[in-house]
Amino acid sequence: MTASTPTPRAWRTVLEKIEGDLLEGRLAPGDRLPGERDLSSALGVGRSSVREALRVLEVMGLIRTSTGSGPNAGAIIIATPRGGMSALLRLQVAAQGFPIDDVVATRLVLEAAVVEALAADPDRDVEQTRAIITAMEADDLTADEFLALDAQLHLSLADASGNVVIAAMMAGLRSAIESYVRTGAERIPDWDATASRLRDEHRAILAAVDAGDAARAASLVTAHITGYYAHAGLSRAHS
Repeated sequence: MTASTPTPRAWRTVLEKIEGDLLEGRLAPGDRLPGERDLSSALGVGRSSVREALRVLEVMGLIRTSTGSGPNAGAIIIATPRGGMSALLRLQVAAQGFPIDDVVATRLVLEAAVVEALAADPDRDVEQTRAIITAMEADDLTADEFLALDAQLHLSLADASGNVVIAAMMAGLRSAIESYVRTGAERIPDWDATASRLRDEHRAILAAVDAGDAARAASLVTAHITGYYAHAGLSRAHS
């Protein structure tokens, strides 16, 4: 007697159908999904399974649902990759956490790509980053306030790059990054001197971006990230 093959959950059938329609171009952002009854009938699944699939898609940031009637009712495909991917990464961080070294390595890849892209883009808009750097010049900032601005600075660069996948990943990793960056700050006895050095490094990175020097910008952001972790004794060397 052979073991039976597990039957896929019915709501996965709905997800696979919608995924296939997106990949084949039959659905696109702004399109409305068929109603629960139509999906249930077409796919041979119960309406409860359709509703479960729609809840998953809404949490992932792929659809927006609205009850009632009219042009805005039902489930509509939306393009918010940052919302869905960021939420999933945040949940992973909250549930299990990621090794510090792995997040450092990921940041090095992502943030080097960000500043390289910005340096190569003549139409870049880094005014938000510039404003954050100015805010970080205040002498009365606590370490927590400084580090909150630091996290926002790095996110602003990712947003400015225009790469929504990188921006989503950086946003999703933000809580993990902030957690052990703050832990590192508690280990640094000369915090004022460290904050001053970090300010200088931020200005140098932005100056390289402004100058269109992609290689220097990438080198500086790499040194900035690895330098802090090494100084705080948080991770192995990543040279």
